[in-house]
Amino acid sequence: MIKLLFVCHGNICRSPMAEFYMKDLVRKNGLESRFLIESAATSDEECWNGHGNPVYPPAREELKKHGIGTPDNELGVTGKRARQMTRADYERYDLLIGMDGENRRNMLRICGGDPDGKISLLLDYTERPGSVADPWYTGDFISTWQDVRDGCDALLEYLTVNKWHQADRRRVTPQEGD
Repeated sequence: MIKLLFVCHGNICRSPMAEFYMKDLVRKNGLESRFLIESAATSDEECWNGHGNPVYPPAREELKKHGIGTPDNELGVTGKRARQMTRADYERYDLLIGMDGENRRNMLRICGGDPDGKISLLLDYTERPGSVADPWYTGDFISTWQDVRDGCDALLEYLTVNKWHQADRRRVTPQEGD
């Protein structure tokens, strides 16, 4: 099983959008049993007294526009609550995928480094590396959706078509995999 943790600042917009789009994507490809997909925050700003805030309503609405978080395709959107990433997550997950450089820096701080090469950015898997648009500041959930979609599509291709191996966390070329 490949264990993915999507990470953003508050775990109410970008990382839950990535979590639930990726869950939908692997379900549509018949790969549900091969993945554990969750999300977390680098900060505790959206967690109060041990209880996290739900997915931000405009993010939920954007997911619903694409058939995710609806009664016939809930995937856990309604019950999702923000949680802060911990150092233990580094051992629990195969890949920890941030949304921007600040997330990556905070992930490295929380985890005490990245000796196994598990930490990356979502758009690193695309042909246009960079940051996933942050709708908290722009209100532009459409651009965020497009970045999340492109990143998750490329990530799934990387993990399946390129025969990613958990044991050594490396990309195997077609010649090696045959």
